[in-house]
Amino acid sequence: MPTLLLETRVMAPIDRCFALSLSIDAHTGSMEASGERAVAGVTSGEIGPGETVTWRARHFGLPFRLTSVISEYERPTRFVDEQVRGPFARWWHEHRFVPDGDATVMIDRIEFAAPLGVLGRLVERMVLTSYMERLILQRNRWLKRALEGEHG
Repeated sequence: MPTLLLETRVMAPIDRCFALSLSIDAHTGSMEASGERAVAGVTSGEIGPGETVTWRARHFGLPFRLTSVISEYERPTRFVDEQVRGPFARWWHEHRFVPDGDATVMIDRIEFAAPLGVLGRLVERMVLTSYMERLILQRNRWLKRALEGEHG
């Protein structure tokens, strides 16, 4: 099962990094290219512990629908979102926030698995891992620009 580990240093306070990372509107803005939008559950504002959101998006030219829940929540240092319904056999995304002087280091750890057994593992290696890494990096660049624009 692929695991991604990404770090992004942001010149902004931990509370603001945490809050913007939970913002449905920020997520929609950062994923504009794939047309991702919230269609059920929490559809705007900040999502909280135990709450769900259902996303509709287009990836690889195909429509996708994924429902995730905030399954763990420790404000302002950590939360986890994980798929409860959707295209993955497993999707688990831990967001950690570590103060670093005047900055915050945002750490994303993502564990995911494609469905379809051996075929899914082949797709993970050939396409999905690099695609998912690009999406998370794109999201983090968007968050960094938004946070540093407000505070930097």
